[in-house]
Order: sequence, then structure tokens, then C-alpha cells
Amino acid sequence: MLNLHVQPSTIGGIKRLAKQLKKADSIPHHEALDIAARSASFENFAHARNKLQNSNVIKSGYQLFFTVYWYDRKEYKAGREVLEVELSMPLLEIATKSELKSSNGLGWFRLASPDHFVSDHVNHSQEEARKQICKAVRVLRFIEATGLKPSRDYEAAYPKRDHNNKLPKTDHSTYWYAPDTGQFVLIDEPYLDPVVDGERAAWAKKHNWHLQASKWHGMYCPSMSNLFVATDASTGYNFKNLMAKINNLPNSITEGNWVGISTKGHDTFFSPLSVTLQDKKRAVAKGTIYREASSKTLPMRSWDAPRNERRPNAVMSIESHQLAAELIKAAQQSKAKPFAVDMQLSDIKSKLEDWFFAEYDKSVTDNFGLFYYENTDKNDLFVSCADSSKGVIDLLQELKAMLLGAYIDCEPLRKIIRKLDLSIKLTSRLI
Repeated sequence: MLNLHVQPSTIGGIKRLAKQLKKADSIPHHEALDIAARSASFENFAHARNKLQNSNVIKSGYQLFFTVYWYDRKEYKAGREVLEVELSMPLLEIATKSELKSSNGLGWFRLASPDHFVSDHVNHSQEEARKQICKAVRVLRFIEATGLKPSRDYEAAYPKRDHNNKLPKTDHSTYWYAPDTGQFVLIDEPYLDPVVDGERAAWAKKHNWHLQASKWHGMYCPSMSNLFVATDASTGYNFKNLMAKINNLPNSITEGNWVGISTKGHDTFFSPLSVTLQDKKRAVAKGTIYREASSKTLPMRSWDAPRNERRPNAVMSIESHQLAAELIKAAQQSKAKPFAVDMQLSDIKSKLEDWFFAEYDKSVTDNFGLFYYENTDKNDLFVSCADSSKGVIDLLQELKAMLLGAYIDCEPLRKIIRKLDLSIKLTSRLI
């Protein structure tokens, strides 16, 4: 299928588009090559081949596309941003899916196919969509160049694992390790000049840590912050080699030097490796899917949401919502229940409040305070009832019966009922 929404930026991409044009328009192959090259802003195919083969761009053939959709509610405009990059090796040889998901910036994306990252969240502006892509690319380039992997050992950022030894003025920090040696590396990106001095220099000397600013402008916000690299100097780790890899990275891509493809609307972008029906389904950003009502449930948002959150297709009275709030808050205040019940009740309370605001118009809800979270009088009858474990169970059973009576049987309600049943079961063990 001819995809006119892709502007190729590689020889391989131009050739693929030429094949599509040749088949769609029944034209000679050499004409199709020239047309495809002109769509990529070259004079003809020979010009494109000369420029691309003599450029400093990596020409490994490992394409990767980033796609983000946006909708500007103020301007009533919608669009899609796509950026193609080339990698030195296949993506999953650079990092595993888990490592990519754990990386700040890349974690916003879902790998729809081996050559395509898509964001399920619809951004509120074109600029934010581009920012999201650019940051993800900067993080991926950092991983590709250094070989570092994201670390969850956050305490390793403190010499001797003591929080009191925290690097002064640290900001926007990310945590990494070298897989071959296990060496922990702290990347710090504060709004500071790229100079190690004052208390930060004293910190490095005191704890025998390397601390150096890179020439590369970094991952977080290249126009405002600077990237510093810190790691334990006592282990013999080749810090000089790491800094050379980072310093040799090309200029950080930003929304200010955007080179991606911008289109109007939310037509789904399909990458070259989106071949099967399942591939094409995975390429659809969840936030662009219009959610429809069913006989039992309603979407919390018709579209624009990365998750299909739903509520019962029914309305509970305001008085019942207020009663539910009192029952939950009284049970939460009780000491006659296990601590694990608190999390269940917090989830239930949050969900019921969401349903309340969805069930009633803003002109109605504005007449009420946030009663699911307001304080409860210590002398309240329900609070007194919750003094015992049996009393807590009675309150939760009353809440369960009320919800079952007010709402239609559906999965969103069943999730709440399961949390109530678990809370009742845990509390009953104390009797």
C-alpha cells in the first residue's frame, strides 16, 4: 500500500518508496526513483545517493521510527509527528524491551514493531509531541553510544550508599550501570554551567569519585541543562573511555531542529516492518481510538486516553456517593484492620470519586466539595462503629451491598467488589 505520509531520509527508504510509486502509477523505475528522491528534498536520485553516501549519518540500514499524535484543544488542531532515525545495530541488540521501558524518555513509548516506537498518549500540542520524540531519541543515542543500561540501584548514587553523601545541586538525575563490569554511573543534568567547581568539586575529591561535564549537551533539556557524569574512581573503571564516547555523540536533537514528518489528523503511521494484521493493530496509538458505550459500561473518556478506562452504564445517587465516602473514610481511620486494607480502600475511593464526576455534570458537582477526601468527625457514628474489626467488616459489607444495588453488573464494578471482598477477608483474620 502506497504510504504518502512518509518522507524518506535514507537510500533504502527512497528505494522502497520508488517501488511503491512504480507499482501504483505504472511508471518506469528510474522515474520513480527521481520522484521518491524529490519527496526527500533532493533534486533527483543521483543527488540523493551522492549526498547520503557522503554524509556522516550512520548508514547501517537499521531504521527506527518514532510516532506521537497530538491534539491542541485551544486551536482545534490535530496532527501526527514521525521521526526516522538510523541505528548502528538492531534496536533489541542495543537494549532489551525491559531496559528500553525502564529508560527515562523511552518509557513513554510502546514498541509496536521492531522498527517502530509509538506513544499511546495524545499530546496537547505539536511542540510537546516533538519534545517527547526528541528526548526519547537522545536517550536512545546515549544508550547506543555508551552501552550503559538503566539501573534501579538508586542508593548506588550515594558514596558508601549513604543518602547524606548525595551530590550537591543534583537535578534531573538518571541511573546507569556498565553491564560488563557492573560499574554504577550517575548522570546528572542540572541547570548549571558545564564546570565542576565549588562544593561539587569538593564532593568529588572527598569521596574519590569522578565528576566531569560532557561536551555533549545531554538528554534532559540540551538548551538549558548540562550533562555531568559521576562514578566511583576507586574501582579502576575506564572513565576516560566513557567520556570519549559521550563527547563524540552528535549534537542533541531538539524540537528546534526538527527534521521529522508532520501531518494533519490522526491517520495511523505504519512502519516498513508493519506487515501483518497484528502489526497494524499494534501500530494504532491507543489514545486515538474512539471508545464507544456498551450496554453495561461507558468509557471514562471517548478518546485521547492511553487506557480504556470504563465505568458502569448507570448513575448512583449523590446521597449514596456521600454515604459511600463516609463508610470508606470511617474504615480507613480504624486501627482494627490490617494495614494492607488501606491501599484497597484508597483505590476504591479514588475510583468512586472519578465515577461521581463522570456521572454528573460539572454544574452539579461544583455544588459539592471533595467529600470523598474531606475529614470525618471523630464522633461520627460510622467512626465509632469502626472501632472493632467486626465493625469495619459491617461497614464494608454495607458499602458492597449499596454498590451492587446502584450499579449494573460489569467488570469495572466487579474490580471494586473484589477489592472489598479482599479487605473483608483480611480484616476477618483479626477477629
